[in-house]
Amino acid sequence: MTGAPTAADTRAHLHTVLTDLAGIADGVDDDSRHAPTPCTEFDVEALLEHVVGWLDTFSAGYADPEGRAPRADLSGYRAPDDAAAAIRASAARLDEALRAGAANRPLVLGEASMPGQMALSMILWEYQVHGWDLAAATGQAWDPPAEGLELSLGFAPMMLTEDYQGEGKPFAPRVAVADDAPPLDRLVALSGRDPRWG
Repeated sequence: MTGAPTAADTRAHLHTVLTDLAGIADGVDDDSRHAPTPCTEFDVEALLEHVVGWLDTFSAGYADPEGRAPRADLSGYRAPDDAAAAIRASAARLDEALRAGAANRPLVLGEASMPGQMALSMILWEYQVHGWDLAAATGQAWDPPAEGLELSLGFAPMMLTEDYQGEGKPFAPRVAVADDAPPLDRLVALSGRDPRWG
């Protein structure tokens, strides 16, 4: 790919990631629901609720004619029992909104607003990494396309400032990996996870 990624590029990669994430959710059994994950503040069940809740929020925001999401946080949110079905439904709603041009307007969560394309890049990165979190925690394979991972490797460093990454901050410190490590290893390490976790 040459030049800056378009909303269509990011949308296509995100749709693939969310389709695969639904498959990971299908593979979560009762025995693993309280297993730890690389996202240390969440066990498997809590992480599933996190990804389902935010995906529902983002998809509703992009589908709203004014770009306004229904919530600014997940306080009081309870995910449906069938996480995989919820992921598929939100992914379909999000994809439909993005195909209609929703990334051309800001996404609004509470008092905060972010350009739609920037938010879309953030969501792709988040779900690539959280997909890995869930897959690693439940012994499943996670292999998103390298081209989409490279998009996030270009985007994520702009978000991972000193205010957001380090001890006691939203993202753990970066983990050192070889420069020629696979793109997924580099992305999760950049995001404060050890690719060798588990």
